[in-house]
Amino acid sequence: MQMLWQLFSAFLQIGAFSIGGGYAVIPMIRDQVVIHHGWITQKVFTDIITISQMTPGPLAINTSTFVGLQIAGIPGAMTATLGCVLPGVAAALLLHLFFQRHRRSLYISGVLEGLKAASVGLIMSAGGTILMLTFCGTFDWQSVERVDIPSFILFGAALFALRKWRVNPILLMTLTGAAGYLVYGLR
Repeated sequence: MQMLWQLFSAFLQIGAFSIGGGYAVIPMIRDQVVIHHGWITQKVFTDIITISQMTPGPLAINTSTFVGLQIAGIPGAMTATLGCVLPGVAAALLLHLFFQRHRRSLYISGVLEGLKAASVGLIMSAGGTILMLTFCGTFDWQSVERVDIPSFILFGAALFALRKWRVNPILLMTLTGAAGYLVYGLR
């Protein structure tokens, strides 16, 4: 029961302060579950992010669910998901009421522009974290021991195919997954 309360509390904080959602929340979840609490390893967290991206639904909710499942089974998945979603639902209801009253305010428009900029920074941070984990196995520049050349080549080829030929993302994920299995699974 104490673990469920800790999960709820951690994901309630994540849900309350994750402006931008999606990729912007990844560094916050990593900070809570890997660094602060040490519930899972960086490797397990990376695997959870990968699975969360492949499953239907919002990334932050999927990640919360899978982390909770990893830590405390189905009750943990439900608890972490509820903790992550609750602040957003409450904030959306309150903001709807607020914006209905202040629709034409220039000050409110300025605040929204600032929040957009912060969201872009958080998304860039999450992208950098994922790239560092993929290519170097760590998110800390000081502890980089080597660059994983096969993952770098797969990433480059996938990015090129996506940009040049507009390859279907599902087909691209299937092909890179198969290539990853051939490179890493057969070792």
